[in-house]
Amino acid sequence: MNHLRALFQLDPDVIYLNHGAFGATPLPVFGVYQEWQRRIERQPTRFFSQESRPALRAAREALGAYVGARADDLVFVHNATFGVNVAARSLPLQPGDEVLTTTHEYGACNNAWEFVCAKRGATYVKQPITLPITDEAQIVDQFWRGVTPRTRVIYLSHVTSPTALTLPVQAICRRAREMGIYTVIDGAHAPGQLDLNLDALGADIYTGNLHKWLCAPKGAGFLWVREAVHAQIEPLVVGWGYGPERGLFEENDFVSATQWLGTDDISAYLSVPAAIEFLAAHDWSTVREQCHALLATALDRITAITRLAPPYLSESRLYHQMAVARIPAQPDIAAFKQRLHSDYRIEVPCYAWQGYHFIRISVQGYNSAEDLDRLVWAVEKLIAAV
Repeated sequence: MNHLRALFQLDPDVIYLNHGAFGATPLPVFGVYQEWQRRIERQPTRFFSQESRPALRAAREALGAYVGARADDLVFVHNATFGVNVAARSLPLQPGDEVLTTTHEYGACNNAWEFVCAKRGATYVKQPITLPITDEAQIVDQFWRGVTPRTRVIYLSHVTSPTALTLPVQAICRRAREMGIYTVIDGAHAPGQLDLNLDALGADIYTGNLHKWLCAPKGAGFLWVREAVHAQIEPLVVGWGYGPERGLFEENDFVSATQWLGTDDISAYLSVPAAIEFLAAHDWSTVREQCHALLATALDRITAITRLAPPYLSESRLYHQMAVARIPAQPDIAAFKQRLHSDYRIEVPCYAWQGYHFIRISVQGYNSAEDLDRLVWAVEKLIAAV
């Protein structure tokens, strides 16, 4: 994978093991992104009045083919947090209803659900999923203990942020559908890291980031909604695409209402096909497997140093290109992270979560075995110093 490093714009003096936070866009894709921006600026009136709709349609079709979905069920949004907000504000919550989630969810999206539940008189319920995890059945069993007759919505991350755990969302969505419970899946870390077939997954609503593991530019995400649920969706911003006087907008009501928010830089959206093509050109399924293998080895080596029980087995498929390893409790976990950066030039998140101290390692195609060797060596040195 070493040849891929030159295709990314990352600081060559830093070992970057934090792709999961904000992603990184390869040079060929970034070039397409800038060309779209230049095209818009050359003739803004013509672009927005004549060219933007077919361009967005083509980009949605390319994305749909990649994630296993119809273009008419997809819209671009700025990021997964935006998509979660659309879902939370759209679904028909009433006083006494419950939204069920896990204790592994992303803080910004927890805030969105807490905000909406407080407005509606509903309750946001965080069901514990305890570590260590051995298999998917354990997750489903623990999670389903939180379902009650008042559960109206299930909200889950496909890949969790604090624990990098891949949740068995298809099994949970299938069970929820049988009980008439809406399902909203946050795929912030899924596209590009996991193979997706949204039509088969069984969720009602799925939102994902494209700027992370798909390597599209910042500001590219999507919202997918099952056709039967289209009518429930309300746009966060009401603009020209909404209502009976939407004029020349030819999309269905769901796409039109949620896609057209006013004048915006849609270059990141239009660059998504280039990101998909980049991954295909570089045999990304093989790249992902190589990344997973590097990560598994690093996890085993860190576990051997710390002698702390891992959150999941290194050979499992409960994680993919991103995983957490336990480190001994630190008097100042922020200082531990800072020393990794200042003393060893390694960018990697370290944090406390529910009594654990974690280091969350992302391995992308630009990383090498030497990068992981350096991390393991640095972690050993810092732990010994403490």
